[in-house]
Amino acid sequence: MAKRRTDLARAGRSTGGTRRKTALSPYYTTSIGEAYLGDSLDVMAKLPSESVNLIVTSPPFPLTFRKKKPYSSVGEDTFVSWFTPYAQQFRRLLKTDGSLVVDLGGVWNKGVPTRSLYQYRLLLALCDQVGFHLAQDFYWYNPAALPGPAEWVNVRRLRVKCAVNQVFWLGKTEWPKATNRGVLQPYSADMLRLITKGYKAKARPSGHNITAKFQQDRGGSIPPNLIEIGNNDSNGHYLKACAAADLPVHPARFPRGLPEFFIRLCTTPGDSVLDPFAGSNVTGEAAERLGRRWVAIELAEDFLRGSRYRFSSVPVLPLDVADRRA
Repeated sequence: MAKRRTDLARAGRSTGGTRRKTALSPYYTTSIGEAYLGDSLDVMAKLPSESVNLIVTSPPFPLTFRKKKPYSSVGEDTFVSWFTPYAQQFRRLLKTDGSLVVDLGGVWNKGVPTRSLYQYRLLLALCDQVGFHLAQDFYWYNPAALPGPAEWVNVRRLRVKCAVNQVFWLGKTEWPKATNRGVLQPYSADMLRLITKGYKAKARPSGHNITAKFQQDRGGSIPPNLIEIGNNDSNGHYLKACAAADLPVHPARFPRGLPEFFIRLCTTPGDSVLDPFAGSNVTGEAAERLGRRWVAIELAEDFLRGSRYRFSSVPVLPLDVADRRA
């Protein structure tokens, strides 16, 4: 047990604050959400089976040989074995029609301009070993991504910048709860013109037969599996509040639109959402705004303390009071 806690401290964003013995008592709550301080494996073990509709998370990527970060992870060679116990808990907690969504950033192999295959190894393990089913693969494109890594992109000019994360949507069964009606996008001007003026049914050069049904207004366009969302917030409320409270800002936040997309796709109001690597609790904020119950778990206390600023209705306690509650 002591060794596992040591491994988790090394791998689970443990440098942002003091770690404490986990009890199943929330660090803070909202009217529909609960945030817990502690090791995810410890906290999840105390949650009831089949109590969660959707898990959306971004685990710490295997970046141990890169520039030092205020959180850490295991290396590529052990990432799959490290993540597997979490995945087993995920599957236990999910309802029969529940979904797991995992955001994974790419990693370059050390010293050479080639990419790690750790995401694919993890995907295979999640399906072949843990028993998940791949519902669909997504790609999150961040147009605001900076060029990097510097040696291969900026200096030697051997590669182009990396601006896409892989996002795997997996189901506990082959039929996870979902409806794309929750994520429809506005029609383009051309599509609106076709709906208004009409369209002559005919076969396209590709061989696809476009029927009169193409003209119907169905409330919006079905989005692709490429999600384009910038991640360049530099002046938001969370950042300002953390600065005023002298708390560290989590450096690996994903934009709120990413969990919002999957919450809309895979859940309905009143469902429950879990993020076991919550960081600054972007997932919890997205769930709260959409009327879903949420549970967030974070190992680093300073990050969890700062995440309370995402919820305007949650009073931020003085540090000494927060310490006594933890």
